Amino acid sequence: MKELKEILKKNSLRVNSYEKLGKVTTISTNNGKYIVKKTKDNKDIFNYLITRNFNYYPDIIDNFDNYQITKYINNIKIPDEQKINDLIKLVAILHSKTSYYKELNNSEYKQLYEDLLNNIEYLNEYYNDLINIIDTKVYMSPPEYLLARNISIIFSSLIFCKNKLEKWYKLVNKQDKYRVAVIHNNLKLSHFIKNNNDYLISWDKAKIDLPIFDLYKLYNNHALDFDFYDILKKYEEIYPLKEEELDLFIILISMPNKIEFTDNNYEDCKNIGDELDKIYKTEKFVSEYKKIK
Repeated sequence: MKELKEILKKNSLRVNSYEKLGKVTTISTNNGKYIVKKTKDNKDIFNYLITRNFNYYPDIIDNFDNYQITKYINNIKIPDEQKINDLIKLVAILHSKTSYYKELNNSEYKQLYEDLLNNIEYLNEYYNDLINIIDTKVYMSPPEYLLARNISIIFSSLIFCKNKLEKWYKLVNKQDKYRVAVIHNNLKLSHFIKNNNDYLISWDKAKIDLPIFDLYKLYNNHALDFDFYDILKKYEEIYPLKEEELDLFIILISMPNKIEFTDNNYEDCKNIGDELDKIYKTEKFVSEYKKIK
């Protein structure tokens, strides 16, 4: 790539070898290792992070043609339980350092409300149609039987989400401003690196938005892996959530996913089992967390 060669030359870097690792390329040079990755132009985000004294990301050497070169950071192996705690503290620092209030444009919350309500109604109709089809069968497949036996918990979750959504919308309609911050928008354990410092990587989707979306993405990726009761408490030690923010988080994590059948009964049973486990675990989390608020 001509642009890459020019950037390397400009920074006096002589390449010894390349290694393709998924979506990134590792470059070994006369001055250490670097990562090259295709990404969107997010210079504005990084410039804002600099003004807010948030530097927990790899050093950016250069940007070119929607590609970015950053310093390679060796990831020190630590237990996942420690890693998720370090990650949530770093996310809380990110939100705390970059947070500010915006005047509330009612159309923004109205759009979010309508999107969530439409999704609830779509899922309710989808599962009603699906269970009606399953009930007509003389012999159910194992995944169909598993879903039929537990369909009530899915409908209960949808009812809970709808009621909670209506209360949330009434609450935010009384406000004239709301909090936003830089959100990483792609949080998962693999995007956290531990070395002499803590780092977040893969900032491709970063933007200014409601901080709660970061927590939702992290929960969605790791709900079955960790106890989020303690994780969220650690987050709130640094960045306490407002009532409407916590309510929105609860709505988002309580929303059941759409379960679709394939030709693989084993995988279907596993997917249904995971979804049910997540619903039960979320119910327990919501019940416990509401007691301390």
